Amino acid sequence: MSVKRTLVEPDAKSPRLRRQCALLGLNRSSWYAPASVGDESAENQRLMDRINAIYTDHPFYGSRKLTAVLRREGYRVNRKRVRRLMRAMGLMSIAPKPNTSRPHPQQAVYLYLLRGVVIERPNQVWSTDITYLRIERGWAYLVALIDWHSRYVLAWRLSNTMDTAFCVDALTEALEQHGTPEIFNTDQGSQFTSAAFIEILNHHHIRISMDGKGRALDNIFIERRWRSLK
Repeated sequence: MSVKRTLVEPDAKSPRLRRQCALLGLNRSSWYAPASVGDESAENQRLMDRINAIYTDHPFYGSRKLTAVLRREGYRVNRKRVRRLMRAMGLMSIAPKPNTSRPHPQQAVYLYLLRGVVIERPNQVWSTDITYLRIERGWAYLVALIDWHSRYVLAWRLSNTMDTAFCVDALTEALEQHGTPEIFNTDQGSQFTSAAFIEILNHHHIRISMDGKGRALDNIFIERRWRSLK
């Protein structure tokens, strides 16, 4: 479905959007144009650079704390703006949050299997996560898969949207080149709970482990990798 959406040209005069969706077999009401972080103003991009730097050092800061820090540094921002920019960058505080939302009934959620597990060999545990990177004309999303024993990056992909396809591509490459892990750990992001991603893991008889809500440190090795990268 995401590939079909990329073929839609909403600004085209002919054929019109409704006709384009019909030709591609898309429901018009289900189509949307994903916002691009690269479309942010120069001022917002500078602000996002600073949010990135603060968050890398203090990943437990939420929008309230980040707003306070930015104001002390002289930025004229409110929490609503900071929260919107954090959401655009895919940032979330690792501090536990109230249970104000529930997973979609069709979303696959699995138990965290790695508490107290001793990592003794390659391909015992793999994990993955998504972060964002500042590029010349905006931002890109990076997914990487890592082996917990060797800390080796098994595969990675860049994308300008937070879709599922680039995560599936990275997983497929890692399996083809490095074999099959016993356990695969992710967070509960929609990319990793999608049917396409879960189906590949089940096909290879890989045990699935997922971080608890708001517990980014359950996936500590990939979090450390992002910190080193940034």
